[in-house]
Parts: sequence; C-alpha cells; structure tokens
Amino acid sequence: MTPLRSPAQEPALREMAVVVGGGIVGVCCALYLQREGYAVTLIDPAAAGDSTAKWSCGQMAVSEVIPLSKPGILKKIPGWLLDQKGPLALRPGALPGILPWFLRFLACARHSKIVEISEDMATLTHHVYEDYAPLLDACPDKSLMGERPIIEVFDSPSGLDHERPHLELRKTLGFKSEVLDRAAISDLEPSLAGKFSHGLLFPDWRAVSDTKGFIAALTQSFIDQGGVRVRAQVKHIDEVADRASGVTLTNGERYAADHVVIAAGTGSRQFFEQIGAQVPLAGIAGYQVLLPTSGVEVRHSVIYADGGFCFSPMTRGLQIGGTIEFASPNAEPNFKRADIILEKARKILPQLQLDNIEYGVGYRPFLPDTKPVIDRSSRLSNVFLAFGHGQLGLTLGATTGRLIADMVAGRTPAQDLSPFSARRFALFGDHA
Repeated sequence: MTPLRSPAQEPALREMAVVVGGGIVGVCCALYLQREGYAVTLIDPAAAGDSTAKWSCGQMAVSEVIPLSKPGILKKIPGWLLDQKGPLALRPGALPGILPWFLRFLACARHSKIVEISEDMATLTHHVYEDYAPLLDACPDKSLMGERPIIEVFDSPSGLDHERPHLELRKTLGFKSEVLDRAAISDLEPSLAGKFSHGLLFPDWRAVSDTKGFIAALTQSFIDQGGVRVRAQVKHIDEVADRASGVTLTNGERYAADHVVIAAGTGSRQFFEQIGAQVPLAGIAGYQVLLPTSGVEVRHSVIYADGGFCFSPMTRGLQIGGTIEFASPNAEPNFKRADIILEKARKILPQLQLDNIEYGVGYRPFLPDTKPVIDRSSRLSNVFLAFGHGQLGLTLGATTGRLIADMVAGRTPAQDLSPFSARRFALFGDHA
C-alpha cells in the first residue's frame, strides 16, 4: 500500500486542487488528491461531518447495486400518493416538477436495464474496502469501520421470496448472502428474539461506528496531513479560456486552482451550466431519528424491509431511519416522516427510550438510473465531477476519490467510467 505523503515530503511548488463539497465523497476526493501530492483546499459551508451522509444508515452496502427502479415500480406510484406513511412517499405537489425525472426513472425498470446498471455498479462496489483502507489507516481511531455484517428482516416469507431474484443477480456478480430463520435472527440479535422468522445476512457489508464521526475523522486526517478546509459557500468557478483557474466564494474571496472537483451532492446543480452538464439530478429526502439513550442494545445494523427503515447502532446513539420522500426542490422538511419511523420502530421495540430525540434529514443526490456521475467536465477540461451517488455516497466515497485522483493525475482509471459519464443523459436529449 502506498504510504500517505506528508507535506514535508512534497516539493515546494505543488499543483493546487480545490474540492467543492465537504461530505463523504468530497473529503475522500481530497484525501486521494493529497496522496498524489496536490495541495488541496476543501470548501463546504457546513461543519465537518454535518452532511447528507450523517443522516444515513451508515452501511457499506457493497451489494446494493440493483437500482430503485425494480420491476413493478409503476404500479406502486398511486399507493405512494395515497399512503404518506409508506416507506417511500411522493408529495402530490411535487409531481409536476418531478415527472420528467420519473419518466427517465421508469425507463430503467426493464430487466435488461436493471442487469446492466447492477453490473456497472458492481465494478465500483467490489473495491470499497481496499479503497477505504489507506484512508482509515491514517486515522488514529481504528474503530471507525465496524466488523459486524448487516441483517435484513421480513414480516413474512413473501418478503424474502420477493428478494430472491435480486439475491440471485447479486450472487452472479460475486456478492454473498445467507438466509436466516427465527433461531438465527434471535441468536445474532437478541433484541429481536421471537419477533422475526425470516431474514438475510449480508456478510460482505459493514457499518461505520458513527456517520458524523466517520466523516469528521477523515476530515481531520486530511487537515493533519496539510490539507486546508474552508467553511464557506462557493459562488462560481473562475475561468480562463476552456479551463478553471479557481473558485470565488460568496464573500468575494478567491482560491486559485490547477484542478477543481465538484463533489457537492445536490449542491452541485448550481454549477451545471458552467461545467456544461445536462444532468437530471434530484434531491430525495431521507429522514432519520437519533435516540442518544435508547435503552436497547442493538448489535448489528438491521434493515426492516417491510417497514422501509433501518436500526443503526452508533456511538452517539441508536439511529432509526431510511424512509425517503420525493418533494419539490425547495420544500421544507416534513419531520412527520421521522415520527412515522419512530412509531413503527416502537411497535418492534416498545422499550425504546425517547429522551433527547434528534431529528435529521439528508437530501440524497439521485439520478434516474441511480448511478453516480464520475467524469470530467465537457466544457472546462480541468474540472472533475463526483456527484449523484444516491444512497451509496458513504459506500462509494473512497472509490470515487481514487478514480477522481486517477483522472486528475492523467492516468486511465482501472475501472471503465463510461457508464458514469455526465453525458449519458444528453445522448437521449435529456436536460438538467
């Protein structure tokens, strides 16, 4: 493994890189660029760790490669409109604005397209742990990544039967799963003893010890190795001819750069015109509830499939969430969605203690085919794109960072990045 370089080992004059976006994808891009010897500035208006991935289930979901547009999705849309308590809700007022996105989304529901997308995503997720390894090795806390696998439970055999085709596809792509019965579930997770008779174990998944702490630790590692993090909002990319020369902040301050990386999740949309991107990027709300003192020991990250949420034990408490909602771009969060999660969770674990509850929402940057953009700008040749990871930002952060660093350094990445091109939508006449 190539050792992380310290600033003292670098030549006096280094090329400068600016990474816009300090979430998990942005900080991993910054760390991998730092490994290449670039002087890196990371810019984000929020505090380190306070990003979309903070309000996620914290899983390294390496086999979650099958797109959301699974068979039968069209039949479910009327139900989403009528049942605002379901695991996936659609606000009626959002429908006109989201309709073009939905039509592209439904076009990905064909079996052949689902297989194609799954195969593309697997080329990335197979490298998750090896790509995170050097970044985590440089962090003092060696417990940031847990060792326990992930469990998924179902109310009935039909839920498990529904998953079997997807499990078979995952198996052909080299991912593992094991069927669990009542005894196995009870043995692995005593808090759920006697509550579920059907489940799955994903032995190649892991969960982080704390989503906020994970991102904050990687950010501190970046700073400790000479990186600069600026808490501010980027207004625009500065240009000279067909290249970026840096970025300007909303306060007028300017940072020069030889290379710029846009990794700002849904916030990347403000730069689409400048970078020449025709990308239908939507922000889909994911709600979470944090119980700092839950009073219940949950040993594994547990997905409750029929409830549409996950129990995620973390060092800062038990986080419960995962339900998602389509809403208008500027809509206020609907934290009743979080209350719905909590209500369902208490039916399973009625002994949950509700002291000092914290609610949160993260806006997942989704593209209709649920694949990210990992590419170079078609308009500014030294601007690189890393956004649209949907629910897999935490999973694919380090892998995306490695691939972006390869491109910035002028190397051909080991993985074929054509499936993740920003131009894949423009080919069909789609517009951002």
